[in-house]
Amino acid sequence: MDRRTFIASAATGLLAMPLAAFAQQQDKIWRIGFFYFGSRQSSLDTGRYNAFVQGMRELGYVDGKNVIIETRFGDGKIDRLPSLTAELLRLSVDVIVATGSPTYSALRFATTTTIPIVVTVTTDPIIEGLAASLARPGGNFTGLTDTAADLGAKQLELLKATVPQLSRLGVLLNPDNVSHPTQMKRVMLPAQQVGVQVVLAEAGTVADIEPGFAALAQERANAVMLFGDTFFVQQLQQIAQAALKHRMPSIYLIHDYARAGGLMSYGADVVDNFRRAATYVDKILKGAKPSELPFEQPARYLLAINLKTARALGLTIPQPVLLRADEVIQ
Repeated sequence: MDRRTFIASAATGLLAMPLAAFAQQQDKIWRIGFFYFGSRQSSLDTGRYNAFVQGMRELGYVDGKNVIIETRFGDGKIDRLPSLTAELLRLSVDVIVATGSPTYSALRFATTTTIPIVVTVTTDPIIEGLAASLARPGGNFTGLTDTAADLGAKQLELLKATVPQLSRLGVLLNPDNVSHPTQMKRVMLPAQQVGVQVVLAEAGTVADIEPGFAALAQERANAVMLFGDTFFVQQLQQIAQAALKHRMPSIYLIHDYARAGGLMSYGADVVDNFRRAATYVDKILKGAKPSELPFEQPARYLLAINLKTARALGLTIPQPVLLRADEVIQ
């Protein structure tokens, strides 16, 4: 072999190595866990699961072709989560896309830091123990948040505009949610600034919801605000009905609440979070470390108003508030 032939052969070999590695990457069938605290039906009814699948498809991942999505649903039952977590781990998934604080807790206790976990919604990943900071999570959790520090103040502003006589704001808390005390602090100051007193009630189970609203009514609350919580999401209709029964204008952060009969919802586009979660999965599969992928905060908030509920409460929604609405439910 002469010198020219040797150089050409060596160059061909060097080029073939990364191309072969790339081909293997392309041929690989990735296994993704989709771990949802609620029911399968609720993930479909809200469009969340389909948004994630669509986001994956937009990036070139097709379920059953180059990716297998292993779904697990907790049906809102915390005691089911450890066994579901164990099932996903036995499947050796490459990434887990998770929803719900109880789900995150189950994963934290059961997984090693080698399994990347993409969070679809969290009020505060630092308080939940998922990240050292938003910019550099530092562990195996990353993903998207569904709120920001000023959300409570903006929700209070909407309630005050709709209920001008608002003087006592009821807040329904889940005592098991570690982020609720922080959210409470973020509401107290703006409430004081506009002369509104805050009164509290707790609900951590279905049986607590009606007594919680009864307690707020006894405290003469003019309206009620609910903080982001996985349990609340599973009980939107019951919460909306309880608020209407006690004649309390109410606000929550996801659109589904207004559709379920609540007066208003104002918060991030959570369905889009599930589509965006696919971009995190894509980056991780291409080699990015979750510890270095910043948690993404909402870029846009959506307002929905239920006029049927407003009429039942004897309220007239001010025109400036109506003009801000992204969705008006008749």
